[in-house]
Amino acid sequence: MDKIAILIPCYNESVTIKKVIEDYHKAVPEAVIYVYDNNSTDGTDEIARKAGAIVRYEYRQGKGNVIRSMFRDVEAECYLMIDGDDTYPAESAREMCSLILEGKADMVIGDRLSSTYFTENKRMFHNTGNRVVRGLINRLFHSQVKDIMTGYRAFSRLFVKSFPVLSKGFEIETEMTIHALDKNFLIREIPVDYRDRPEGSVSKLNTVSDGIKVLKTVSTLFKDYKPFCFFSVLAVCLWLFAAVLLIPVFQNYFATGLVPRFPSLIVGGFAVLTGMLLWVCGIILQVVIKKNRQQYELMLNLLK
Repeated sequence: MDKIAILIPCYNESVTIKKVIEDYHKAVPEAVIYVYDNNSTDGTDEIARKAGAIVRYEYRQGKGNVIRSMFRDVEAECYLMIDGDDTYPAESAREMCSLILEGKADMVIGDRLSSTYFTENKRMFHNTGNRVVRGLINRLFHSQVKDIMTGYRAFSRLFVKSFPVLSKGFEIETEMTIHALDKNFLIREIPVDYRDRPEGSVSKLNTVSDGIKVLKTVSTLFKDYKPFCFFSVLAVCLWLFAAVLLIPVFQNYFATGLVPRFPSLIVGGFAVLTGMLLWVCGIILQVVIKKNRQQYELMLNLLK
């Protein structure tokens, strides 16, 4: 088992991968560096191998798929995950790993947004997207995480071996953060410098499509982790809709004894019943979630 494993998911990062490996080897010389190549066509794997990294391959496209393989394959006491695009300087690597090895955190987040991200990042909608996702998750999960979507993180072995990777793409960081919040893992954040990609290095992110995927992931995980709250919101929306339809009907009935708006009465009645069903579903699923958490805690005891 490695003491520190540095994990670098890569897709066409030939411009920067050599420098990234060299920088992190200098910062944490005892670490073993793993580069997982995700169908690169520009020779990223050969450059990484010559630079001294252990190169492995993941043929299912998507960052989530790569991280799933990394977490399953690599055995270490501390895992440091970085991107291969040279946007995260290596100066903070030692501190992040020390927090994990000393047992002071299960996940250390390299916080770009409190540092240079908004000045260095030239993609305006990425800045907006980071703020929106951060605000949503902190509100939904009652947290104060400053950087939800950073790719610069350190993990304990317990977190890595108990984290069920469900996402296939770039929404994986959001999933990690929500999982850590829900399962009460100890999270620490360290402000880290961020620099934009160097000239010749091209981002693989699509602002619109990847942004939609992240928002869908937030919605899905909110439903999965907090079903009572999720279904209660839907139920309240249906009851408000029903109230808009039914209040005039009942006002007319009590005033005249007649019900001239049968369609409104029928639709409103179905909305009330559907809202009640959703609310009851939320209660039942919340009990299931509680039982699952109990099983998860027992499983963590076996992993320690």
